[in-house]
Amino acid sequence: MAARSYRFLRRTLVVGCLLTAAAVPAAPPAAPQAVRPAAPTETAKAPPATVLRMLQMNLCNSGRAACYTGRARARAAEVITAETPDVVTLNEICANDLTVLSRVFQTVHPGRTVVAAFQAAGDRPSGNDTRCRNGQRFGIGVLTHVPASATPRTVYAGTHPTQDPADPEERAWLCVDVDGVVLACTTHLSASGGYRIALTQCDHLLDAVLPTISRQAGHLPTVLGGDLNLRAGHNPDVRSCIPPGHQRLDDGRLQHITATPDITLCCRTLVPMHEATDHPGLLATLTIDHSRRPA
Repeated sequence: MAARSYRFLRRTLVVGCLLTAAAVPAAPPAAPQAVRPAAPTETAKAPPATVLRMLQMNLCNSGRAACYTGRARARAAEVITAETPDVVTLNEICANDLTVLSRVFQTVHPGRTVVAAFQAAGDRPSGNDTRCRNGQRFGIGVLTHVPASATPRTVYAGTHPTQDPADPEERAWLCVDVDGVVLACTTHLSASGGYRIALTQCDHLLDAVLPTISRQAGHLPTVLGGDLNLRAGHNPDVRSCIPPGHQRLDDGRLQHITATPDITLCCRTLVPMHEATDHPGLLATLTIDHSRRPA
């Protein structure tokens, strides 16, 4: 992974299909049957909406930042157990944090298959990944669940093309296609450069990257949870990078959940982390309107 050529590839869209559905032999053709034409007044019923609970957390668990306490992962496990979210987006984690939390996530979704995806932040000086103090890769993650192990799901990940040249950490983004129902994404944007770099990263992610992935996945509704290092009502204002028609919730500071117009966001809850990290948990309910998805 230290090769320069691989480092270049990480800046581009990476599509990794984790599992593909097994092919099923076609059944023999059935005998033709008469079909009654639909009456003029009959209309197709809209598919039922999907309701999911989403939790965004920044654990500050690199071991290098001033906000590190060593207690954030344990508190995150308590929150997942208590709140039973369907999607969890995680920032500032070590690779093993995702492994541990995925086991907790499995206990609250028995009978389902957990999907755990991780994307490391780049390290410019070494050309490799940024590391936590414990030597593990440092980055972002997504947890979700699907009906069965054979359910196809795709992970998309990459590095933002604009980075702060004074910061060795190269910020990344990550998305998971959740059972063909929603594209669940996370990112942790730049915290330096007067937050103008974060705004540029936000613009590119929401205006170019996520719409492209959504189209490739069949126009999937898309939700993004993350520490954007931008605030509403400040300069720069996070709202200037949110596309028209998108909804947004925040924790009153830097964490946000934003969604495409075919998703309704509601019921924002701030979950106390008891000073285990410097951000509260941000919990929201997503209602996905499948009738608004393009054919």
